[in-house]
Amino acid sequence: MAAGTRAGFRGRGGARGSRGRGRGRGKASAQPRSSKFDDKRLADKDESEDDAGPPSEEEPDLMEVDSEEESEEEDKQAAQPYLSLMRSLVESNPHKAKRRKLDHVPEDKKEPSKPEPAPPASEPADDEDERERDVDLVEEPEEDPADAPPEDLFDDDDDLDSSDPFEVHFADPKEDELKPKVAAIQEGKWHMERIATKTTRVFLSTPDTGATDVKPTLPASVSGPADLKLKKKLRETMESRHPKFDPIEQTIAPLLFNYQDLLYCSRTVARSPSIRRMACLHALNHIFKTRDRVIKNNAKLAKADGNDDLDLRDQGFTRPKVLMLLPTRHACVRMMDMIVSLCQPDQQENRKRFEDGYVDKQNKFSDDKPEDFRDLFTGNDDDLFRLGVKFTRKTVKYFAQFYNSDMILASPLGLRMAIGSEEDKKLDFDFLSSIELVIVDQADALLMQNWDHVEFIFEHLNQQPREAHGCDFSRVRSWYLDDQAKLFRQTAIFSAFNTPELAELFRAHCRNWAGKARLQQESPGAIQYLPVKARQTFSRFEASSVAADPDARFAYFTKAIVPMLTRHRARDAAGTLVFIPSYLDFVRVRNYFANNPAVANVSFGTISEYADVPEASRARSHFLSGRHKVLLYTERAHHFRRYRIRGVKRVVMYGLPDNPIFYNEIAGGFLQQSEQSLLLEPGQGVVRVMFSKYDVMKLERIVGTARVGRMIHDQGDTFDFV
Repeated sequence: MAAGTRAGFRGRGGARGSRGRGRGRGKASAQPRSSKFDDKRLADKDESEDDAGPPSEEEPDLMEVDSEEESEEEDKQAAQPYLSLMRSLVESNPHKAKRRKLDHVPEDKKEPSKPEPAPPASEPADDEDERERDVDLVEEPEEDPADAPPEDLFDDDDDLDSSDPFEVHFADPKEDELKPKVAAIQEGKWHMERIATKTTRVFLSTPDTGATDVKPTLPASVSGPADLKLKKKLRETMESRHPKFDPIEQTIAPLLFNYQDLLYCSRTVARSPSIRRMACLHALNHIFKTRDRVIKNNAKLAKADGNDDLDLRDQGFTRPKVLMLLPTRHACVRMMDMIVSLCQPDQQENRKRFEDGYVDKQNKFSDDKPEDFRDLFTGNDDDLFRLGVKFTRKTVKYFAQFYNSDMILASPLGLRMAIGSEEDKKLDFDFLSSIELVIVDQADALLMQNWDHVEFIFEHLNQQPREAHGCDFSRVRSWYLDDQAKLFRQTAIFSAFNTPELAELFRAHCRNWAGKARLQQESPGAIQYLPVKARQTFSRFEASSVAADPDARFAYFTKAIVPMLTRHRARDAAGTLVFIPSYLDFVRVRNYFANNPAVANVSFGTISEYADVPEASRARSHFLSGRHKVLLYTERAHHFRRYRIRGVKRVVMYGLPDNPIFYNEIAGGFLQQSEQSLLLEPGQGVVRVMFSKYDVMKLERIVGTARVGRMIHDQGDTFDFV
């Protein structure tokens, strides 16, 4: 797809939507970056370059991993196979050219290629197109289910079990139980029950049918695979390799395998393998049961006489049943490795192509980078990908055409581009019409990309298809035909913390008739783990509504915070870092510092997610030297760079970060670094935090569950911690 088309779908944080290395902000930008901000009070460009000097003696900057020489060398290497592919498309039969080549010919057996003639003057050079070529492109035709070859059962001796949650929820739901719940959901009636367990708080919501004699309860506990209704093949693998579940698996498995929607808000790096194992096991179990039901019924229809009246409702409109939304290609590799370890296929079709496009074994980060940062950005951190996977009894096929796939793994940006552009009116989302299980892993990382893509995808899930795609409507389940698929779909979201965006997604798009649960642990508060002694002052300002919060925040900042920076001719402002979570707020504050006479004596620099490496390096250097007294720093810049900014003496938080780890790193780590560098007297660091009642989720993670209620509702508006 041409770069111009992709420009409309870029991720947050500048060119993070572009293809290439470096967290998706690679060599080819998705769209031109906006013109560089300039103002008379910012240092002159030439003077800045002369005075900046060499970079500070810290670890190498993350964004400098890919040099221009490496970029050119990679482009040349990528060009050769692409040119070979283009020659094969021109020289071979056009119909055969659409078939994917499955057998890789060794390099030493390939015939030497003829020199490529220069393109005519009327044709533009293909260098940029070669860099931008879609490594996930699949050109195989969409299969007609009626013409598909017979498939073998995953389990030959698998009998139906009426107590199986798959049967209860999808295949044969009880009409007397289903009908009132569907009616309650359509009327927006839910009953929420708070249930406290040993390790977490569970907020269980079920459709409110008006029955008072039935109290919502959690599903029966699960201690291992023996307690689950698993396919024989999966059960044998789990019992031999992982016979007992750990506490995390025991927490999420009952809800997950009983097809209830799940929002798990306590994901950590240490817990991630357990979460992946349960998510992949559940997804495979669902796919295997679905395919076996279809295959068995195919055999019944093949043997039946024309007079037999068989009503076999066993499928949806299209084949894909599971969708996984993931932040990076490396996250996709981890999921696929877990899937392969569970289903143990005899053959992995296109595995080499998968490894070439998704696996990056280079160690890019030093050990002093935070654990969560290395976990997210290690390996191939490109945030533009999509992958269809097809399962048969003995084979896992990577890069299957979406309509031929059982599972789709994609980033929000990659799937958004696959759906198409609304401007071109070429949308294709029929492959999402029959999704029955959605797994969103590392949702906190997706929030740092473009969350609009996630919302767009959920809005287009389980819609009536525009085309038939070879569907046998006589076998489509009745609730698909009644446009109730959204009420049967299960959604499982795993995040390190809860946010208003996640809460709204869970409220608006998770309408499962089996109910939904939010799992969240009590927070002790990040302030208890600050690595340095500092005075922390939390100031509450009043906002009449969520919409009025940005204006109220800015007014409080200019009236209560700015005067502290400008007194004594701004001598007190030196070493002040202003942390701003929202880019829109960042632009507003930046323009205020640039143009308002009240801060004419306050020199400042900026580091946002849009700043390139030289800009960020100059800003850090000028801040350390004192040339810039104030540094404006955004949350996404910290998320993607994790700079260790030196020279910080005072931290002003224009808003609290979503990630509590950031509070410790900025309010504690930066001040600790200044103390160790003898730039700040021990215990003299100051942290000033602004918050409103609409920051309650963020505030709870920073100050702790026990304190947040008092800080939101007390008459006093200032709270000091030492």
